[in-house]
Amino acid sequence: MRSIDIHIHGIGGYDTRTDSKDVILKIAEVLGSQGISEIVLTIYPSSIDEMRENMMAVRKAMDKQRGISNPLLPSGNPPAPPFSKGWMGGFEKAGRRRIANKKMGKNYLSGRLSTSDSQPSTILGIHLEGPFLNRLKCGALDARTFIEPSEKNLQKLLEGFEDIVKIITVAPEIKGAAKLIRKISDMGIIVSMGHSEATFSEAEAGFHAGAKGITHIFNAMRSFHHREPGIAGFGLINKDIYIEVIADPFHLHPKTLELVFKTKNPKRIIIVSDSVKETNSPPSPPYKGGVKKRAQKIVKAVTDAHGKLQGGSMTIVESSKRLIKMGFDKRVVTDCITKNPKRYLQR
Repeated sequence: MRSIDIHIHGIGGYDTRTDSKDVILKIAEVLGSQGISEIVLTIYPSSIDEMRENMMAVRKAMDKQRGISNPLLPSGNPPAPPFSKGWMGGFEKAGRRRIANKKMGKNYLSGRLSTSDSQPSTILGIHLEGPFLNRLKCGALDARTFIEPSEKNLQKLLEGFEDIVKIITVAPEIKGAAKLIRKISDMGIIVSMGHSEATFSEAEAGFHAGAKGITHIFNAMRSFHHREPGIAGFGLINKDIYIEVIADPFHLHPKTLELVFKTKNPKRIIIVSDSVKETNSPPSPPYKGGVKKRAQKIVKAVTDAHGKLQGGSMTIVESSKRLIKMGFDKRVVTDCITKNPKRYLQR
């Protein structure tokens, strides 16, 4: 089973604000070394021209990956890296079957993936986080880049990239959003609602217009209130809409995570990293006295100078391990990074 991160900007000094395919390929390499099989790279809102430059870099990187001949897969895509011993139980047998030799097996079963043995994450496409968002809920994004949700702007943004854009985050309450959500959905692109001040009824209207998901629930959106549950309340209660969950130690309180997993249809929860350039990748295990020991990553919040969160601090594999250690059901958590995002993307 392949792990999929549908909301990832960057990691370890690299992000999608680039016109270089090599930078994009480096992101895939770093994430692949951490056990992430597939990624939907997320583009920051900016001017349309700059967003198109970023998308072009992703396209070139995707073309480069597709051009790599791999004898293990007829499609040319890299094989899924197996998971380490004891990690999510059900993956272990599948992981063992993918081990090509004893040396690889020792590396994998020692506790984490070796960069030299792992394959880069396969880039599935693009998630556009904007620019059709609500300035009141910009979060870490630049509100000055948000624009009117018109078909004209959509065409300027997407022309030539319709085949690789998989998800677009839209605030459903802004004027013209409902019409745009229908248009995007009719194109076969997923609409996720987020960076939004939407009420419950406005979120529901967005869902009926064609929206299929909610971007990082509770973050950068109207707060839940007992007289107005808002978009977050809609995301928890509606059994059909998918929700992204950032499950690092900083974005959601442990009891909020418990609320999510006790309330929401478990088949509609997707764990995402929302990691950024400043997010550190886990360290390689050091050697001491000839014995390999697992390195402990010091997890720090990714913030600006004022302490405002700028992105996630963990990969989806790390976040999933964290949840399982906290006592969340292993099978449910596993599905949140494998089956659920696969179903969401209709893969």
